[in-house]
Amino acid sequence: MDEFKHARVPGVRPRDAASLLLVDRSDGAHRVLVGRRGSAHVFMPNVYVFPGGRRDARDHSLPFSKDLDARVFDRLLTGASARLGTARARALALAALRELREETGLSFPEETGTDLSRLRYVARAITPPGNVRRFDTRFFLAFLDECGFDLRHLADSDELQDLRWLDIRELSSLKLPAITTRVLEDVRDLIADEPSLPFGSPVNFYFMRRGRFIRSRL
Repeated sequence: MDEFKHARVPGVRPRDAASLLLVDRSDGAHRVLVGRRGSAHVFMPNVYVFPGGRRDARDHSLPFSKDLDARVFDRLLTGASARLGTARARALALAALRELREETGLSFPEETGTDLSRLRYVARAITPPGNVRRFDTRFFLAFLDECGFDLRHLADSDELQDLRWLDIRELSSLKLPAITTRVLEDVRDLIADEPSLPFGSPVNFYFMRRGRFIRSRL
């Protein structure tokens, strides 16, 4: 399924969503956590994706111990509508971490609390018009060694099955949506330029305009 090609359902407005790329760089390689969406899903069934989902109203009130880096806030607000604001931008990051916990079992240790300062912002994509579901998704990234997640809690869920660590150099080994591949290619290039992936790194924004696929830089 290529969500950037074929229009099907008119008039669906995009809803805020967030995804998290959790990257393991423990042995010199860079592997990202992905899982397979079930065949019963209306939107993107049977493909491997990052943990993530729609922003909920409750995400605004979720607790956190440290806030997003100021450079991440700047990128999130660049090119966004005035209604986004810092509170809603923060809620997107909290949504990404909530979805990670619900879909994989992973979360920050209780003693540190939810540390948003560990999150980079790496991409934005709006599902094209015509899809059965549309999302305005912000993609965040965190390095596993900076988060303290206990991998003993990692487990499949109703939302994501067959969780696995995908080497970002071997993207053809799994069935990935087009946008997932593009985001991973962006991240691979950013890491090649600067392995630490600075918080103010460039962010690509993907969307459709007049039937054309557009990539702009935030």
